[in-house]
Amino acid sequence: MTPWLTVLGIGEDGLEPAGRAIVESAEFLVGGKRHLALAGTGPAEWMTWQRPLSRTLDAILARRPRPTVVLATGDPMWFGIGRSLARRVPAGEMRILPAVGAFSLAAARLAWPLESAAALSLHGRPLGLLALHVAPGVRLLALSHDGGTPARVAEWLTRHGYGASRMTALAHMGGPLETGAEGRADCWTAEVPDLNTLAIECVAGDGARIFSRAPGLPDEFFEHDGMLTKAHVRAATLALLAPTAGGRLWDIGAGSGAIGIEWMRAGGTADAVEPLAARRAAIARNAEELGAPGLEIHAGEAPAALAGLAEPDAVFVGGGLSAEGVIEAAWDALRPGGRIVANAVTLEGGARLVRARSELGGDLYRVSVETAAPVGRFDAFRPAMAVTQWAARKPWRAGP
Repeated sequence: MTPWLTVLGIGEDGLEPAGRAIVESAEFLVGGKRHLALAGTGPAEWMTWQRPLSRTLDAILARRPRPTVVLATGDPMWFGIGRSLARRVPAGEMRILPAVGAFSLAAARLAWPLESAAALSLHGRPLGLLALHVAPGVRLLALSHDGGTPARVAEWLTRHGYGASRMTALAHMGGPLETGAEGRADCWTAEVPDLNTLAIECVAGDGARIFSRAPGLPDEFFEHDGMLTKAHVRAATLALLAPTAGGRLWDIGAGSGAIGIEWMRAGGTADAVEPLAARRAAIARNAEELGAPGLEIHAGEAPAALAGLAEPDAVFVGGGLSAEGVIEAAWDALRPGGRIVANAVTLEGGARLVRARSELGGDLYRVSVETAAPVGRFDAFRPAMAVTQWAARKPWRAGP
């Protein structure tokens, strides 16, 4: 059908003549108060954004196929409203007309090649998302939530050993009110308007945390009560699980949530199943701190707690092996071609994995790690408990 919905990007300098003609031809106009003021005169019927957002989206869809315009800041498809609209409106019913976005404007002001900077949004999102990107020498561009965001980011950087990082806050770019401020994270005092974009040049100091996306983050990065898959074993486990962008993991008996969190740091989504409330609370804190706030945490014990979860591409069984039917339920739920990995340290758990291999195939491994430690005046290797590991891949369905 002919597009009835136009998503129109708008900058701080208002609408160009072509954009103004689109607004004037609409029967229904939606935008923030600032957008509507910049647009000037328009249709008789208009609406500002409502909370929750679904109320406004419902109102837009109720007017299909009347000519409707949604005003958005800059590029609507880069952390903008375009994403939410695209979930509910077919592409053929929309035309999206972006303006120059905040990231492009900030890169132009700083003469940064845009492809060399990581881009993220902190608008309505936890600061822990910085842990997906911060590293020595990295450049970041971040959409701020409000005028207090730069100070909160500065505190986060300093707390994690990046206090020497250079920060630039650019506000109202492209308009008559454009302004900015810059300084080091560890002595940031500037006040900036709510509408700002933050540019960060990461400089690491002594003791700076290295938030690598390779599997096996240091154990001390996770809050836990001892139920933690240790770093070396975790790295081996995740290598067998083979995270993929958009892939979904079930982390059964999640403990600290480390496996699910690292899976998400590699670009996937995850469900963490954990029966103990204290551990679920720690999982939530770990996920927010390490850049995986979207981790879905479920109470209960497997296999009962698995009912209703979205079909997984991979399953990790870190706890609950002694419960009857856990491996069978996970295997049945796996997508064709999906991977399952289970770890055990007890003889009973190991025996269960031997049985899983005989019934479902796959491979068994024994993972042993030794760490040098003092023995009197000398050093020697002390072994950790060996881990029995079973890994298998579900066969692809036969073709027609």
